[in-house]
Amino acid sequence: MTGTGRTVTRVDLCEAVYQKVGLSRTESSAFVELVLKEITDCLEKGETVKLSSFGSFLVRQKGQRIGRNPKTGTEVPISPRRVMVFKPSAILKQRINANGSAPSMSSSASAVDDDKSESASRT
Repeated sequence: MTGTGRTVTRVDLCEAVYQKVGLSRTESSAFVELVLKEITDCLEKGETVKLSSFGSFLVRQKGQRIGRNPKTGTEVPISPRRVMVFKPSAILKQRINANGSAPSMSSSASAVDDDKSESASRT
């Protein structure tokens, strides 16, 4: 379940619980469903779900605003609604960045500066 770039599904989570915890497949499935249901129920009530070392799921209220139809350009009111937001913890961010292959902004910015200085020295 790690580092393959694929989508992890409920079945994958159930299988991981089955493999690592030792519950039966039926119990593992029920356990995963129970956890997901509890998270969903809390979010429906507008509560914040905070999972230590992982992140927080928040429900935010967005007010009414004016949007624009991209085809016609006419203004359209967008009704108020609730949206769910996930904020990763600092620990999760560190783990993702430590294992990821994407360069950081500072290293890519210095690479751009190096390219500029090389092209300037060639002229």
